[in-house]
Amino acid sequence: MKTLEKVSCYHCNDICSDEHLVFDEKDFCCNGCKTVYEILKDNDLCTYYDLDKNPGISLKSKSFEDKFAFLDNDEIVKMLVNFTEKQKSRIVFYIPAIHCSSCIWLLENLYKIHESIENSRVNFVRKEISIEYLHDQISLRELVELLASIGYEPYISLEDENKKKQHSVNRSLYIKIGVAGFAFGNIMLLSFPEYFGFSGLSDGFVQKFITTLNLLLSIPVVFYCASDYFKSAFQGLKQRFVSIDVPISLGILALFLRSLYEIIFDVGPGYLDSLAGLVFFLLIGRWFQNYTYDGLSFERDYKSYFPLAISKKKENKWESIAVANLKKGDWIGVRNQEVIPADGILLSEEAEIDYSFVTGESEPVRKLKGDLIYAGGRQTGSLIELEVTKPVSQSYLTQLWNNEAFQKKEETGMQSLVNVISKYFTIVILLIAVGAFVFWSFKDVGQAFYVFTAVLIVACPCALALSTPFTLGNVMRVFGKLGFYLKNAGVIEKMTEVTHGVFDKTGTLTMGSGASVQFEGELSDVEKKAVASITANSTHPLSQKIKRYLNSGGQIVGIKNYREESGKGISADFDGKRFLLGSKLYVLNGEAKCSKGEDISTSVYLKIDDNLKGRFVMKSQFRERLESVLIHLGKKLNLCLVSGDNESEKDQLSGIFPENSSLLFNRQPIQKLEYIKGLQKSGNKVMMIGDGLNDAGALKQSDVGISVMERSANFTPASDAILFSGNFRLLHRLFSFCFTARRIIIASFVISFLYNIVGLSFAITGHLSPLFAAVLMPLSSITVVAFATISVNFMAKLRGLV
Repeated sequence: MKTLEKVSCYHCNDICSDEHLVFDEKDFCCNGCKTVYEILKDNDLCTYYDLDKNPGISLKSKSFEDKFAFLDNDEIVKMLVNFTEKQKSRIVFYIPAIHCSSCIWLLENLYKIHESIENSRVNFVRKEISIEYLHDQISLRELVELLASIGYEPYISLEDENKKKQHSVNRSLYIKIGVAGFAFGNIMLLSFPEYFGFSGLSDGFVQKFITTLNLLLSIPVVFYCASDYFKSAFQGLKQRFVSIDVPISLGILALFLRSLYEIIFDVGPGYLDSLAGLVFFLLIGRWFQNYTYDGLSFERDYKSYFPLAISKKKENKWESIAVANLKKGDWIGVRNQEVIPADGILLSEEAEIDYSFVTGESEPVRKLKGDLIYAGGRQTGSLIELEVTKPVSQSYLTQLWNNEAFQKKEETGMQSLVNVISKYFTIVILLIAVGAFVFWSFKDVGQAFYVFTAVLIVACPCALALSTPFTLGNVMRVFGKLGFYLKNAGVIEKMTEVTHGVFDKTGTLTMGSGASVQFEGELSDVEKKAVASITANSTHPLSQKIKRYLNSGGQIVGIKNYREESGKGISADFDGKRFLLGSKLYVLNGEAKCSKGEDISTSVYLKIDDNLKGRFVMKSQFRERLESVLIHLGKKLNLCLVSGDNESEKDQLSGIFPENSSLLFNRQPIQKLEYIKGLQKSGNKVMMIGDGLNDAGALKQSDVGISVMERSANFTPASDAILFSGNFRLLHRLFSFCFTARRIIIASFVISFLYNIVGLSFAITGHLSPLFAAVLMPLSSITVVAFATISVNFMAKLRGLV
């Protein structure tokens, strides 16, 4: 310890006291900051200090004593973690201290600090971090203490209602708006004599008192209320990036320094009223943008983003209910390939759970009766029954859908255009402002400062930047009401670039119910009940048709060794007999045909042990207005069919699809994927429309993958969009509306450019005050947002979508 003059802390950038710590020839305000530095140094993470001199909230005490002792309780740990399997756990923390790029950098490099942390991912907007760690090597308490030791203590609440604090509006913004508004109103009030030309009060002591009071009121406005603009501009410049906050900060400083000069040298009263009004209206504009963004985010995360349903047992009968309505204690059934929507206790004897959506590991995990099964796993065997222990979280399913493993990181045209414009916009505005200042300085220095500030404030790309997200956000809301759910707004832009549309047949073009089914052969009542029970475990449309044909709601009998092979069929044991149900190739395994002649319709063959019992023959019922959908899509896209079924309905489909459409049958899932790859290698953009069961690979490979689903939990993260099957008839309208959205964005660009051109022309000529420019700035954003919202809703009504 040694005494030095006041300096800034190397870690947190706070001003050190006269008595402070010195370590490695670096100054630290407290033991906490020194500890953080030692941790980073020991783990070769001192690059952190190159990013930001104010990384977070520094720790003032190294010892936590028993502060986090409650995390040693196993029951509490179970309540907090999202997933635990073998040695790995996953948890999501809300961390209020996250505020800049260095926070993200440090938190996403936790694995370098502690080897038991496998992965960490920050959601900057929500100030959340998702951490995967090895719980047998580091406990949850130790993990939290590690985060707190580097200045990022998580906010932990055991009450669900308190989680709403994570989405609360930044209260400091309200305080700043209040301070700026108070100062603005009082400075204007004190300036009334100046406004009305009461020269008798503008001399001597009264004038000095008023100007001094105005100056005192303006100081917190500049150094507190406008501090976020200065910080953002400074951090951007450190990263060699000129953000929109740079000209705003320069404008505020120009007004303040000019006013300070006039008051000190008794040249005039300055422009403190304009300065306070400028900051006040800028903060109002920021509040408006934050409020609108928070509204969109809240709706996306919690308002039934997925139209998923699950089978719930009630009075020994199964009924379909929305997963959002599940409650603790409910008894649910999960079939093969369905996603488990909520944490639950396994009631069945055993289960094989695929947690690849959660952990990335595809090897199924065997569970026994009484085990806890976490939401997000996919059942890979026969139907299992669970008792719900924790209500479903739609936001958790959203996280699975947006898992990094399923992302397609391609920048769309509109995003690229906005990024390019925003990059050079600020630089051009700075050049214009400097040029205008130089021009006016030869005539009137005071007017030059006024013009310089007005140009910096009025020419804001905020409206331009808001055009795309607000337009696409409103389009997503319209689509959501129609049962068309998008992974993100970029899907809309990608759909406008598509050149080819590839369709699956079963479950996509055909309806899951309503088809005529007939069995060619003979089955006993026991065999019928067994087949009905076997098909009840499958979510495939053909299996569901057979189940309804044989058993419309009877008791499901127990089966063993259930297995389903994608694109082939299913097998299971019942009463000591082996049942095979599926395609001819799968069931007969190269044997002779079971009936004379060629197949005339879709068939599912059945074999019990070595005895070929016959086949289920069904004539598909195509979706409502299918021909109209294909005709309209065919005007913009090259359409083709890639199906795993036989060619029995080729003639009928040839009459429905546009001329020159490719119709391919007997294709396995891997062949569908390879077909899409072939189209893409030729430079085409492909939109794949499948049922999400056998088409997961093709959906993921395509540029835009759309999963058509019934009201069940068989969605796949590989898709970019989910379309409720009842609204398949609207597919061509939804596709066309994406082009409408692009035209609305372009119109918003035009409005934004016109605003900037008109505003700049008035500012450069000296006809626009900085105060009025500050009022116009948020008004321009409001105009663009209003235009996007009204235009999207109006065009949706015009197109018959709402």
